[in-house]
Amino acid sequence: MKKIVLTGGGTAGHVTPNLALIPSLQERGYEIRYIGSYQGIEKKLIENAGLPYDGISSGKLRRYFDLKNFTDPFRVIKGYAEALKLLKTYKPDVVFSKGGFVAVPVVLAARHYRIPAIIHESDMTPGLANKLCIPSARKVCCNFPETLSYLPQEKAVLTGSPIRRELLQGDKTAGLQYAHLSAGKPVILVIGGSLGSVALNQAVRSLLPRLLEEYQIIHICGKGHLDETLADTKGYVQYEYVDDPLRHLFAAADLIISRAGANSICEILALRKPNVLIPLSASASRGDQLLNAASFAKQGFSTVLEEENLTDETLYQAVSDTYARRDEFIHHMEKSHLNNAIETIVSLIEECAAES
Repeated sequence: MKKIVLTGGGTAGHVTPNLALIPSLQERGYEIRYIGSYQGIEKKLIENAGLPYDGISSGKLRRYFDLKNFTDPFRVIKGYAEALKLLKTYKPDVVFSKGGFVAVPVVLAARHYRIPAIIHESDMTPGLANKLCIPSARKVCCNFPETLSYLPQEKAVLTGSPIRRELLQGDKTAGLQYAHLSAGKPVILVIGGSLGSVALNQAVRSLLPRLLEEYQIIHICGKGHLDETLADTKGYVQYEYVDDPLRHLFAAADLIISRAGANSICEILALRKPNVLIPLSASASRGDQLLNAASFAKQGFSTVLEEENLTDETLYQAVSDTYARRDEFIHHMEKSHLNNAIETIVSLIEECAAES
């Protein structure tokens, strides 16, 4: 039996693409194990999927001053020792990493044993963890054409991001029934990320009376961000978080308003939903969402509204223009060749496993 170790963690975005690969790997007869941090979000997600899970010590490498900078290197060293032990025990044919700092010791341990490692970079430019892993990787997968210029030519492969099969199997009628909405009016789905977005939530709610004249709104606002004063608003429904029914809500949506996290926008692309992206500002991040959104706008997939320019009027105009041109956006998304990420990545895994 072929063996693979999956790794990645720290945020759901470093785990869900791994989960998307699992059914195809199982169909090809792989024995799968997962290495993550002791108590990171990945532990619960992977155990819920029924996979064997091992935790290792993990430390974050920061570009700024923090007292933890003095202790985290020791956690990384410990994690490397633990990863060496686990890989020696499991003897995988290949390692696949979705990133995050917990993946660094695993990829370095794979190099020590000459186990081929494939890593995936979601954002336009590689983050620090993946920069540390690239020299040890056999192949580096990416989501954006622009990313290829930041990667070694002989390693870079434009694949897109793996999307969970079930997300593509939503039912519009089931979505409308779940949200108690009608089929007679277009639906906007608002997603602010797993933690919610205060700026995005406020902008949508400020514009709500005007939007509800033309649309129905499904608002996934994040934990602790429900507005009880709007609970009985006709045509507006809000959730802190949605799990399995999310696929049906996606199917029900005629337009999506979202942040521009790489995995989120790749899901939107795969679903071919016209969208307005409001990327996280550079002041609140390393600027990767701005770059992600700019690439999608350039390819004709998205309308982009920067947070600094977010007002009632600019948001309304962006929604109106995007909905009016929805067929144009769908056409561009249908032409994209980044919709077969699972097949492409699993083929790379098969190649590397055969060489090991």
